[in-house]
Amino acid sequence: MKSYTASRLTDGNGIFPSRIIIGDSTVTFKIPSLFSGQETTIPFSRISSVNIDSPFIGFSTIIIETTGEGQILAKGFLKSEVEEMKALILSKLT
Repeated sequence: MKSYTASRLTDGNGIFPSRIIIGDSTVTFKIPSLFSGQETTIPFSRISSVNIDSPFIGFSTIIIETTGEGQILAKGFLKSEVEEMKALILSKLT
């Protein structure tokens, strides 16, 4: 299992940064907050594509598209982290 935490310097991640956890068979996206939180878990069998948006300056975004369950859009990661996440997820899809 591998975990990635968004930078606190990005919009929406100041106090409670979001996290992506890549397990053996699922990807979990956690958005904590003071009184509650949101957690989305998607099995690898439901992932249709993984895209990254890496600006020249600033933090990167990973977009995980699913079949029938929407998407995970996580902002505030280093370019190297989103590239590593993408490679790890794609390696588990094949």
